[in-house]
Amino acid sequence: MQLSLEQAAALCRMAALGAGASDETARSIAAAAIAAEAEGNTAVGLSHYIDYLEALEAGRIRGKAEPVITRPALAVYLSDAQGGAAHTGFDRVFEDIAKTARLFGVTIFSQKNAYTAGALGYFTGRLAEQGLVSFAATNGPALLAGSGSTKPVYCTNPMSFACPQADGGPLIVDQSSSATAFLNIRTAAADGKAIPEGWALDASGNPTTDATAAMKGALLAFGGSRGANIALMVEVLAAGLSGANWSLDAPWFDGGSDSPGTGLFVLAIEPKLLDPDFEKRMKDQLHRLNHHYGVHIPGLSKAAATEKASARGITVSKEIVERIADFAERHKR
Repeated sequence: MQLSLEQAAALCRMAALGAGASDETARSIAAAAIAAEAEGNTAVGLSHYIDYLEALEAGRIRGKAEPVITRPALAVYLSDAQGGAAHTGFDRVFEDIAKTARLFGVTIFSQKNAYTAGALGYFTGRLAEQGLVSFAATNGPALLAGSGSTKPVYCTNPMSFACPQADGGPLIVDQSSSATAFLNIRTAAADGKAIPEGWALDASGNPTTDATAAMKGALLAFGGSRGANIALMVEVLAAGLSGANWSLDAPWFDGGSDSPGTGLFVLAIEPKLLDPDFEKRMKDQLHRLNHHYGVHIPGLSKAAATEKASARGITVSKEIVERIADFAERHKR
């Protein structure tokens, strides 16, 4: 089905309201899902949005939770999501984060007790559009084996980095610490497809290409112990600093009624205070890397896809639209 971004956003907002979200939370999670779908990141787009709706219905996301945001220092924002969505508290203070970074040069946003954050580049990319360099980290329920272990101890623990460039879309790096995203394993298991070697272990700790067996085992980090160490670093930033659940203690994100209580860490930096010509230098450097050395610049293709989707809309499977529409109908009633 073909939908304009406005139609998709309205449908997702109504569906979240039908699932029990406040209007503020409905708008926040709908905007994030539509942004992911528009840029081609469909794994955390509208198909994943159904997970959010089911989590709202089951209570894993407290739809009407009011995030409690404090400011223990002028450049630090602490958010307790109170079991709600990860996006609501960030959206509340987004403009303040940007203004504070411009004033002091740096701002930290740290959050606990939230549902999983979805596309992490959504957070850093928005700050880059404000002219800021940013870094983000988040965690979730344990899925990934640590260095030397065969049992899951970390989530896929993604991290994202973004920065602006003059006259162009931002550079956005958004990647997990695992060799692949958990959603790719889940999709392969549902489709009965094999997965590549090096992605996962089975429940006995043996390497496997069976996606169903991997669902009962553990994902593997990219780059072996180096990737696992990055997962640990992300865990400390996202859960350690915020007081959120460690991945080992986080309830599962798509079952039961308990929030995974995850953490989110976002760092924003004003580059112009360090180098007034930063954006121009970034433009020249990215152009040199791409055009003279063939380097792929992450984020640029997503920016182009989003621009195209803004003009032409998005194509979504009828089944996904109908499942979202079912929740929207509840709000109408």
